[in-house]
Amino acid sequence: MRIAVIASLLASAGLAAAEQYPQHDRNRPAPNVVVPGAVVSAPAPADAVVLFDGKDLAQWRSQKDKGAAPWKVADGAFEVVKGTGGIETARSFGDCQLHIEWTSPNPPVGTDQDRGNSGVFFMNIYELQVLDSYQAATYPDGQAGALYGQFPPLVNVSRPPGEWNAYDVVFRAPRFGPDGKLLKPARVTAFQNGVLIQDAQELLGPTTNKVRTPYSTHADKLPLSLQDHGHPVRFRNVWIRELPE
Repeated sequence: MRIAVIASLLASAGLAAAEQYPQHDRNRPAPNVVVPGAVVSAPAPADAVVLFDGKDLAQWRSQKDKGAAPWKVADGAFEVVKGTGGIETARSFGDCQLHIEWTSPNPPVGTDQDRGNSGVFFMNIYELQVLDSYQAATYPDGQAGALYGQFPPLVNVSRPPGEWNAYDVVFRAPRFGPDGKLLKPARVTAFQNGVLIQDAQELLGPTTNKVRTPYSTHADKLPLSLQDHGHPVRFRNVWIRELPE
């Protein structure tokens, strides 16, 4: 009971801090721009599950019908195919370390959220935003590296369209009690291009659009998914490590 109360207080404090600015508030201060160093293109360690090795999408499936993943594979990367829907891993994960590299279309097309948009969803629920945020304005809690609709990245380290970005993420799944009450919120630590952008940030709940959705109990492990937002974003070198509690 004590743990549940503490978790509730922490979630309330996080919500209060986030709601200093309304969700998607364009008056919220944008993160400072920092030019990153070299892309950290880390090879998979021995205990990782390789989700994409440059050859095929055998580890993925369509979110729509659970059949073969319908996205395009070419030149050691895979690309969103507009209108086909998101893809998810055939295997489910909870606490994990993820490495994934992505690049937005070049030349860029569109503005704001209609520009190189996709997303990495842990457990199909909690989104780390993918977006062309290089010299491109949008609301801060929706730019690249944001925990969508909740927390902007600490800094903007996005590379120009056509150049590769790397996300390295430690995700801790939420914990629920036998009665379904939240004991611990989900937590994300993330680096983009070797720079810290989310520092053990506790999520307020699912990362939904234009609404604050509270936590609800779900399985301890669920698929990782990638979003089809209608833009030909490309991905490569994807691997994941399951972490102990």
